[in-house]
Amino acid sequence: MASLFEAAGMEAEAPRPLADRLRPEHLGEVVGQDHLLGEQGALTRMLNAGRLGSIILWGPPGTGKTTIARLLAGKVNLEFVQLSAIFSGVADLRKAFETAKQRRMAGQGTLLFVDEIHRFNRAQQDGFLPHVEDGTIILVGATTENPSFELNPAVLSRAQVLTLKRLDEQALEQLLQRAEAHMGRALLVTDEARESLFALADGDGRYALNLAEELFAAVPEDAEPLDREGLSKIVQRRVPLYDKGQDGHYNLISALHKSVRGSDADAALYWLARMLSAGEDPLYLARRLVRMAIEDIGLADPEALVQANAATQAFQLLGSPEGELALAQACLYLATAPKSNAQYVAFKGAMTLARDTGSVAPPKHILNAPTKLMKDEGYGAGYAYDHDQPNAFSGQNYFPDELDRPTLYDPPERGFEREVRKRLDYWAKLRGQSG
Repeated sequence: MASLFEAAGMEAEAPRPLADRLRPEHLGEVVGQDHLLGEQGALTRMLNAGRLGSIILWGPPGTGKTTIARLLAGKVNLEFVQLSAIFSGVADLRKAFETAKQRRMAGQGTLLFVDEIHRFNRAQQDGFLPHVEDGTIILVGATTENPSFELNPAVLSRAQVLTLKRLDEQALEQLLQRAEAHMGRALLVTDEARESLFALADGDGRYALNLAEELFAAVPEDAEPLDREGLSKIVQRRVPLYDKGQDGHYNLISALHKSVRGSDADAALYWLARMLSAGEDPLYLARRLVRMAIEDIGLADPEALVQANAATQAFQLLGSPEGELALAQACLYLATAPKSNAQYVAFKGAMTLARDTGSVAPPKHILNAPTKLMKDEGYGAGYAYDHDQPNAFSGQNYFPDELDRPTLYDPPERGFEREVRKRLDYWAKLRGQSG
């Protein structure tokens, strides 16, 4: 009589997803991570040296973090134990540590693989430390988030962070060829559709194999190869890998800001479109454009701030998607504007100087004297009204008497600040002549 598992199709030979059937059996089969597993790779050097310390595997989904951890355990003859920070709690950790201690007493080491380790809170992360330090476990954590922000410094100090790369087209092609060899037939897609499949996978090997499995099931062997349009009818478009509250968010806004600062209009427009298409709040982008206009352009082109503010108002008036074109216009204006951070540097210097000089008073000659006592104290004495002076410039000292005159604002010879530079030099000359 068949068991319940057999009746449900869950016997040992039950079908498994293609991605699971094609899991590498040894480290040499892992694709796209030669910087870790090649001849001079970091993990290769560890294994050749005969030691494996605790590590954090940081990289996008579908790049082989779990597979590498499992194969490492087999390579160094450690028991592989897997936990997920999403589904595990304190009780699961305690059980894992206790079992590892018993296993160690029997002469068997443990590699504890913790998927999504950044989901554990700080107290839970600290719970690993004594067991890592005394050798009860070799900890291998996997995370898609930047460990610098998400993991405790104490954990990071005891583990080496290894970065996995998103799979490029060459690595994805290797996976598809393995899938075709396993299935005994080629994917019936044109070259252009195959490229589209790579784009849909977005560097995720598991997702690429899932797409391939879907195509094998949907397209008969005697059918015509699918073009891009035919492919799009079968597979769903993938949502871009982007979390507005996490690392991807900060990476893309950094790319946008630096592209504008670097005067690369095409790159700036691309990163703006990437964030908008991923669902970023357009008003957040508008605020960032305003900041770029102030921080990276300033008085080199005073119109930049006007454009950024106008784009913000236009989006608030029009909404999406029409208002997004106003953000694109502002982005292009900022990227093509002359650049200067002179006012940004000047203000930071002024703030530092203000903190350092405390409550030192202004010079008395520029203070008002509304009472006789204040006049007797010298308030306003010797003040020269600039509009009554030749060239409307008196050249008086406006800094505290105790402070040597500093130079805070030093505009470059770019854009509108070229004219500002001329004015400052002219006034400096007059100031020198007035003594």
